[in-house]
Amino acid sequence: MNIWYILLTIVTLSLLILIHETGHFLTARAFGVTVREFAIGMGPKLISHKSKKNGIVYSLRAFPIGGFVTMAGEDEDSEDENALNKKPVWKRMVITAAGAAMNIILGIILMFVVVISSPRICGTTVLRFAENGALSDKSGLMIGDEILKVENARVHTASELAYEIMRNGTEPLELTVKRDSEKIILGNVTFPTIVSGGIKYGLADFNTVEEEKTVGNVLEQTYFRSISTIKMIWQGLLDLVTGRYGFDQVSGPVGVTGAVSEAAKSGTINYLYLVVVITMNLGIFNLLPLPALDGGRLLFQIIELVRRKPVKPELEGYVHFVGIILLMLLMVAVTFKDVMNLLK
Repeated sequence: MNIWYILLTIVTLSLLILIHETGHFLTARAFGVTVREFAIGMGPKLISHKSKKNGIVYSLRAFPIGGFVTMAGEDEDSEDENALNKKPVWKRMVITAAGAAMNIILGIILMFVVVISSPRICGTTVLRFAENGALSDKSGLMIGDEILKVENARVHTASELAYEIMRNGTEPLELTVKRDSEKIILGNVTFPTIVSGGIKYGLADFNTVEEEKTVGNVLEQTYFRSISTIKMIWQGLLDLVTGRYGFDQVSGPVGVTGAVSEAAKSGTINYLYLVVVITMNLGIFNLLPLPALDGGRLLFQIIELVRRKPVKPELEGYVHFVGIILLMLLMVAVTFKDVMNLLK
C-alpha cells in the first residue's frame, strides 16, 4: 500500500476527529465551561501549547485514532463554578451531542461539493436498460417510467434508487412508477443479483435520465443523498446487530486506509463521497447509547433529566471505563482482522 495513501488516511481521520472535538470545544466555551485540554490523537504528547489567556492546553498526541476535550467537572465533582457538572443538564446534553452534530453537518457540506462537482445529476426516470442481463424490463418496467417508490421507500435520486435495489433486490420488488401522468404499481419486478464478500445484493439493470444542473436540483440532490447516506449507515449498523453482516464486514483504521486508497485512485469525487460516509458514520456511531461514547453520556443525561437528579458519578464512571476497555478490545480485534486480510 502506497505510503501517500496511508498519510492521506491519517490526515483525513485526524481532520474528522478535529471537527468532532471542535464541536464539543466550541459549545463548552459558549456555555462558559472551564476547558483544560483540547487534544487530537491519543497517547503521549508530541506537541503541546498552554494558552496564557485562558490556560487551555492544546496538544497533538502520538496515535491519530481519536481525540478529546477535557473539561472541569466532566468525570468528577468539581468546585470550579464553571465546571461542567455545575451546568444545567440541557447545556451538558448540547455539549455532548455537538461533536456528532459537527460530523454530520460536515458530511452534508461535503455532499453538496460532491453533487455540484459531479459531471451529471440523474433522477429516477428510466432511460435505457442494460444490453445484457436486464431482467426488470421483462417484469413490466418500461423506458420513461419515473420510479417513485421501491417497496415502501420513496426515492428521489438515482443513488437512492440504486441503494434500495442493492439492499432489497435479491427478491422480486414492488415498484410504484409514474407512467403517462398515471401512478402504476408493478409487482414482482426482478433484478439481477451479485455476490460480494459472501453477501448477495440486487443490481439496478438500467440507467436513468440525466438532469441539467440547477440550484434547485443541486440542493435537492444534496438533501436526499445526505438522508440516504444516513439511512444506509443506520441500516448497516442494524444489519450488524441482526447478523446480516458479519465481523468480516467491519473495518478499522487499516481497512479504512485500503478504502481511502481505492477511492483516491478512482478520483476526487469518489474520495470525497467516502469522506462523507466516514464522517457521517463517525457522527451516528458516536450517538449510539453505548458506554464511553457520546450517546452513552447522553443516555445518562436523559436519565438525569427524567429523574431530576444525576446518576452517581462513580457508577457512571465505572460504566464508561468498562465501555472503553471493550471498545479498545474491539479495535484490536478489527485491526488484526484487517491486517490479516491485507497480508492475504
